[in-house]
Amino acid sequence: MKEIVVNEDEALARYLELTAIKGGSGHERDVADRIAETLIQAGLDESAIQFDGAETRTRMPGNCGNLIVHLPGSGKGPRTMLSAHMDTVPICLGSDPVVEGDRVHSRGGTGLGADDRAGCAAILTAAIERLRLGRPDLDPAVIAFFIQEEIGLEGARHLDASMVGPVDRAFNFDGGAIEKVTIGAIGGERMEISLTGIPAHAGAAPEQGASAIVMAAKAIADLESDGWLGRIEKEGRSGTANVGVIQGGDATNVVTPLVTLRAEARSHDPEFRSQIVAQIRAAFEAAADSVTNVAGLCGKCDFKSRVDYEAFCLDDNDPSVETLEQALQAIGREPYRQVAGGGLDANWLKEHGIHAVTVGCGQENIHTADEQLNIPDYLAACRVATLLICPSDDS
Repeated sequence: MKEIVVNEDEALARYLELTAIKGGSGHERDVADRIAETLIQAGLDESAIQFDGAETRTRMPGNCGNLIVHLPGSGKGPRTMLSAHMDTVPICLGSDPVVEGDRVHSRGGTGLGADDRAGCAAILTAAIERLRLGRPDLDPAVIAFFIQEEIGLEGARHLDASMVGPVDRAFNFDGGAIEKVTIGAIGGERMEISLTGIPAHAGAAPEQGASAIVMAAKAIADLESDGWLGRIEKEGRSGTANVGVIQGGDATNVVTPLVTLRAEARSHDPEFRSQIVAQIRAAFEAAADSVTNVAGLCGKCDFKSRVDYEAFCLDDNDPSVETLEQALQAIGREPYRQVAGGGLDANWLKEHGIHAVTVGCGQENIHTADEQLNIPDYLAACRVATLLICPSDDS
């Protein structure tokens, strides 16, 4: 492969424009419309731009679905897919990007939103460079801009893969260093737990109540002491678990009748993740049974769980992995492989039969008010994306 040069001033301006658009999870329409408008202005036929209606299938209703773009190409080579997600976390709403040296940050205490508007802008840059070439003989390519990644990979999960079509190699542009080649990711499961106790006056007759707070406390304490919270290592298997949200109680003079909790479990081993979830469920059910009032009546546990994403790992010689590494080397970067400890859109793409490798775009300190974009790395991502869908004559 030979390095491809992109218009860096345009590429940076494109990112600054996209990252300033408000577009939290479920509210990506303005971002999608701007991407579509930019592509049409660059000469793409409007018929090549579609939405897949994923927002009607996601847990949270949204104002648009995944944006799917088919770039014209009559070549007989491999069909390539580029993807990124359009939504940002809440702290990034109202991003006011400013360039200082080789970094971009946001003024006003908000996050920057480089995760993942940098990925969107890099792919958009590549598409525009391809359209400018005006070469109908290029190999076919498709682009997907996903919704609702930040709330559980909902857009990729509910992708209408039939609108994407067959894919030979796929590249997901998301957070992190440009040299990082993420070939796999952990699997995750979320739990919703409701503990129902028995209310009573905490001063006049506490013995008549059964506290849901006590139930929750006992379950959490037992899980922690038995090694089923935090980093978990059991008989050569590993994973993590966390109780992240707990809500309950309205007054100090009432024995609390209801507590709700949200928890998660992760592991690269699906069977062990299921074992972690089973241990958490058993602990909360046992705690509900063990807390009784003076009449011997106990509490109740309602437990629900859902898989957010399954673990995956691409083969060492997967064509997506090898092609990305060649592209990085072509621009003078030294790639290294990694398996992620968090979920990626690539987790669900794998479930759809699309083997996607993930590459960063120079985002740093994501999901914080200190988030920054490393401009040289972002521009490198633009060159890589361009190289993947409009290779040079000697590639």
